[in-house]
Amino acid sequence: MKILIAEDDPVSVKVLQFTLEHYGHEVVVAASGSEAWEKFDAEPVRVIVSDWMMPGLDGLQLCQKVRERPKTEYTYFILLTAIHTGRENLRHAMNAGVDDFLTKPLDREAILMRLRVAERILEFTKQIRLLKELIPICMYCKKVRDDSDYWDQVESYIHVHTGSNFSHGICPTCFDQQMSNLSRAGVTIAPAAD
Repeated sequence: MKILIAEDDPVSVKVLQFTLEHYGHEVVVAASGSEAWEKFDAEPVRVIVSDWMMPGLDGLQLCQKVRERPKTEYTYFILLTAIHTGRENLRHAMNAGVDDFLTKPLDREAILMRLRVAERILEFTKQIRLLKELIPICMYCKKVRDDSDYWDQVESYIHVHTGSNFSHGICPTCFDQQMSNLSRAGVTIAPAAD
């Protein structure tokens, strides 16, 4: 996994970077919340490990920006905290979108466990996204079922969900089929005038 570390303490960065690379992860390091945001915004990653208190953006502000970034796959956000962080602060962090916490000084086993949870959660979000992308369509009439169990034409469904509009035409195969049907029904089609 590619993991972004946002940490301004050089010793903590080295310990965390060494540990993550030891477990086979690719690591991107940022020395401030602002630098971390710039790196994330340029190339989003799926896991961020961020210190809470940093110059520029703090960890909570970074998390909020990550959560607000449009069209971004879910990012698992781990916040580094002091041992005696109060419950109210932890609640505030959870409300900001933080997924998990690690206390300082860093425990290598705890990091490994958190990353296993992150991998599981990210796999679940991927599966949910795939399920949401499936469009329930009738195999006979090609109508699509919406969330209210209402069956609608494909064009209407796509328009509501994407804003796309359609123009209609006829492909050569369907044109030949329709002409054949008209011919069998005894309908004569006059050639088009020049």
